[in-house]
Amino acid sequence: MSLLDTLTRHRIIIQKLRVKPCSFEEIQGRLNKESEITGGNYVVSIRTFQRDLQDISTLYSIEIAFNKSTKKYEIVCSMADEYSERMFEAFDIYQALKSRDDFSEYIQFDTRKPSGTGYLAELLVAVRDRKQIKITYQKFWSDTFEERTLEPYLLKEFRRRWYVFAYELNSRDFRVFGLDRIRNLLETGLKFQHPKTVHPKEYFTEVFGIIGSSGDFTTQDIVLSFRKSPADSIYIPNQGEYLKTMPLHASQEIMKDTPEEIIFKVRLKPNWEFMMELLGYGEYVEVLEPASLRDDLQKRLKAALKMYSNAEIRGRS
Repeated sequence: MSLLDTLTRHRIIIQKLRVKPCSFEEIQGRLNKESEITGGNYVVSIRTFQRDLQDISTLYSIEIAFNKSTKKYEIVCSMADEYSERMFEAFDIYQALKSRDDFSEYIQFDTRKPSGTGYLAELLVAVRDRKQIKITYQKFWSDTFEERTLEPYLLKEFRRRWYVFAYELNSRDFRVFGLDRIRNLLETGLKFQHPKTVHPKEYFTEVFGIIGSSGDFTTQDIVLSFRKSPADSIYIPNQGEYLKTMPLHASQEIMKDTPEEIIFKVRLKPNWEFMMELLGYGEYVEVLEPASLRDDLQKRLKAALKMYSNAEIRGRS
């Protein structure tokens, strides 16, 4: 049996047990069905299945145990939720696409592809082992390339782009670099010479996105009101409904939830990226607090309206 068949079998077992606990016979039924669909050979003996469970624990940090009272196997422990959920998502997508059939006619992906994944593996090792790296970097607003020496502390994803949070030796400060702007990466062979006492994830706790996570902005309680437009069809939901399933921020709380209005409160730094997020909701959101953020958004909306008014004038002329 090939390594590919073994790894595919692992995915099938994990996917099946994610839904509900199952007996060995139920798992075998699933393996048999997948064999028929894909042309693989995934049906195994109970002995091989037990070995699979040990391998799954080692490779994926997912522990599967037999419950004697229900006589079923179940996932009893897995890695931290944010990592396991992303891995499960990958399993689901891979399993749906792994077939002899061409599913291209039946599925459409987001045209915005994940950006900057090419250096993920190298950077992850550098972060774990505290290895210094040198990168060739190009900013969005510049045509020139710059050499940077970094001590990487954290990899962060935001809006289908990947970033590295690192201490830059050139500026002697922590910076965030987009992986899609890296043109070359080289290990220096050096360990961090003077590791900083910093908790990288906490750096982004009160931030939406990756900009302004230092002292550029003050952490505030922000209250947002989401309402439908009077011109909307009854089939268009309040945009706040989407935020119930995918919150704007980990601090999000629901303060009011009625058919007419949904009010959320978040506690974060109102940086540029958060401002752009709110502007994207247009007429569907109103900032109730704080007044400073409300005024700032008002100015930006007026500037946008002025731009469109000028565009109308240009069009007529």
